[in-house]
Amino acid sequence: MNKPSQQPGKTKPSPSVLSSDLTIVGNLRTTGDVQVEGTVQGDIRAHLLTVGESANIEGEIVADDVVVTGKVTGRVRGLKVRLTSTARVEGDIIHKTIAIESGAHFEGSVQRAEDPLAGAGGDGGARATFSSGQGARSSAPGMARPVSAAPAAKTAED
Repeated sequence: MNKPSQQPGKTKPSPSVLSSDLTIVGNLRTTGDVQVEGTVQGDIRAHLLTVGESANIEGEIVADDVVVTGKVTGRVRGLKVRLTSTARVEGDIIHKTIAIESGAHFEGSVQRAEDPLAGAGGDGGARATFSSGQGARSSAPGMARPVSAAPAAKTAED
C-alpha cells in the first residue's frame, strides 16, 4: 500500500537561514522555521527557531520550538525549549517543557506555563544562575535543580 503523497502546493517551505555574516536590527516574524547563525538585535517570533553556535540574539524569542546553541540575551518563550551544551542564555525562560544539556550556561528565571506563548507570564519563576558543566548555583536556598521549578502559587488578595 502506497502512502499518499503531499498535495501539490502544500509542501512545507524550507527554513530561513540567517548566515553568520548577517546582522539584522529589527524584529522578525514568521509562521515558518528560522535558523540564525548571525546577529539579531530585535524580537523573533517563529514556529521553530534554531539559534546557531555563532549566533547572537538580543531580544525576546517566541516560538513553538526553540533550540539554542549560541548566545541569547533576552526572554525566551516556547512550548519546547532546549539549551545545548554550547548555549549561553541571559534572560528569563517561560516554557512548557525544557531540556538543558551539560555545559550550557543559563542565568535568569525559569517558569513552567501551560501556554507560554500566551503573553507575558509575570514573576512566578525561580531565579537561578545555572552552568550545567560546572555545577549549579542557585540564588534560591535549597533549590538543587532550577530547571524543574514549578510556578509559584498564586494567593488571593483580600
